Amino acid sequence: MSLVSQTDEFTPRQNAVLEEALRLLIKGGEKALTTAGVARAANCSKESLYKWFGDRDGLLAAMISYQASKVRAYEPAGEKLTEEDLRAHLTSFVRDLLEVLSGEVSLALNRLAIGQASREGGKLGQMMLERGRGPVGKRTIALLEAGRRSGLLDFSDGNEAYLSLYGLAVGDLHVRMLLGLRAEDARKEFGVRAEKAVDAFLTLYGTDRKWEEPRIRSV
Repeated sequence: MSLVSQTDEFTPRQNAVLEEALRLLIKGGEKALTTAGVARAANCSKESLYKWFGDRDGLLAAMISYQASKVRAYEPAGEKLTEEDLRAHLTSFVRDLLEVLSGEVSLALNRLAIGQASREGGKLGQMMLERGRGPVGKRTIALLEAGRRSGLLDFSDGNEAYLSLYGLAVGDLHVRMLLGLRAEDARKEFGVRAEKAVDAFLTLYGTDRKWEEPRIRSV
């Protein structure tokens, strides 16, 4: 299987520009996110920004895609997965997901989207679903389908299985962080949380009976 990285969609120079745009968002909020400000911070021309990303909405969409790409996924290459492979890939996914969701960038984007939700013409929430969570889900479902083809998982709906994994991994953690839970406090439990989420998922969807006995019994 091959690892899908954040360099797949954007060039290294574009990645650097998007990182600067994300820093501006964290530091100054929505008002700081102007094409002129991003061009100045990234030491590039506004013409280059328009060429790469289009208008401001296009820049926001690219920022979301770039951030979502930090949740790594493994693309099946046709080989049969082992139990160890599947558990390792699922655990890596959950750890990446928790790390990205707990980061300042994702929290800033989500708070901005929530603030726009009641505003007429607010597009960020839909962008977050289409360019953020959507691609992450597709990549993860591909991994789950590979697990099913390998005889390790049993489910009838890949999206439903993915949503179960997502719910087991995240629970109410993201909401608590949006409401003020400190990232350093949340991260203390990421390792155990990831393994428990994968254990529970494999108990629900695994075909091997031994997966019904979780490896971790207490936090």
